[in-house]
Amino acid sequence: MQIQPIHTKDDYENALARIEEIFDAKTGTIEGDELEILGILVDEYEKKNFPVEAPKPVEAIKFRMDQLGMEQKDLAKMLGSKSRASEILSGKRSLSLRQIKILYRKLGIPAEVLIQEAELVT
Repeated sequence: MQIQPIHTKDDYENALARIEEIFDAKTGTIEGDELEILGILVDEYEKKNFPVEAPKPVEAIKFRMDQLGMEQKDLAKMLGSKSRASEILSGKRSLSLRQIKILYRKLGIPAEVLIQEAELVT
């Protein structure tokens, strides 16, 4: 197969079908090189045509807490009070810069996710 840019949905589907055909190709072979190049092309096409939105700050916090087996009381200890943790998790309070730094350091949530403007629940 001649490798070409992926411009259309048909190009994309053809590239995916070819990737499936040569998926087990060994590195350093012609098919291995083709697989690597097609993977890069498909990745770029997907980034442009199927962008993934970053999660909202509260969603990211809840997800990370779930991953770590944390409860709201654990978050309260980090942030200083139960009411503050409750207000943040319910969407009634935005994160302060200090809280963003704490969550970034202690939970490993990317700062760019935490600094997004949250829609406050009223």
